[in-house]
Amino acid sequence: MANQATMHEKDLQKVTSSQRVVSILVKTLLYAFLSLMALIVVFPFYWMIISSLKSITEYRLPIPTLFPKEIIWHNYIEAFSAANLDRLFLNTVYVGVVSTLLSLVITVLCAFAFARLEFKGKNALFAALLGTMMIPGELFTITNFITVNNFGWIDTYTVLIVPFLVSIFYIYLLRQNFLQIPNELYLAAKVDGTSDLKYLWKVMIPLSLPTLISITILKMMGAWNSYVWPRLVTTSEEMRLITNGLRDAFTDMSGQANVPVQMAAVAIVSFPLFLVFLFLRKYIMKGVSRSGIKG
Repeated sequence: MANQATMHEKDLQKVTSSQRVVSILVKTLLYAFLSLMALIVVFPFYWMIISSLKSITEYRLPIPTLFPKEIIWHNYIEAFSAANLDRLFLNTVYVGVVSTLLSLVITVLCAFAFARLEFKGKNALFAALLGTMMIPGELFTITNFITVNNFGWIDTYTVLIVPFLVSIFYIYLLRQNFLQIPNELYLAAKVDGTSDLKYLWKVMIPLSLPTLISITILKMMGAWNSYVWPRLVTTSEEMRLITNGLRDAFTDMSGQANVPVQMAAVAIVSFPLFLVFLFLRKYIMKGVSRSGIKG
């Protein structure tokens, strides 16, 4: 009996040891894969930074260097002046802030209506709005351009702000969050004589603040990165946004681009977005996760 117990313990030790080896191997492969993916993601940003610090001669070498032989900080000063970044920043911030505030108002009111109010055809209307999310936005570009051109909005702040104030995705996201708030609170508030707008302001918005912060961040980032529409509807350099201004500002008469200076400008423009992601990423994840699947 003692020999059998000893053999059983040895077998258990072997199985445990084998499982430990397999677990270590799986974790090693997993971390190796994640490290490779992280390297693939980070390398373009690293290349952007080192390219912005090179001279144009070094950048055009047949064999690229992985680190600048001589760091040229002046590229950043030249980039700021050559691309008129101060005006581009002003335009982008103005369009981003105004469009975000107006979009939040529309999103909150629409989400509240679809989540709490009862009216005929509510579900059918919401289903129809969700159906529009299946249509690529590029299909609306021509019709939107014709519409704003007929209104005389070309090359104005209005054309950069108004056409994209309504986002069905944001309305859906916030509606799902509103649906998680117990309806008994709304009924109790109505019994006490509270108006819908007061209930929305005092109860639903504070409880849905993470989702609203997420929508604000995503909307601002969308405005900051917008390229095709501003390029299409603006004709003067004074109305360009940041992404449009970086496209042609560093190309000389022969068509040759000063890539190091251009990369310096891209790094300057990317830095605010990097800070937003670094410090506010938890709000994005929390807001999306709280939206749930109810409804």
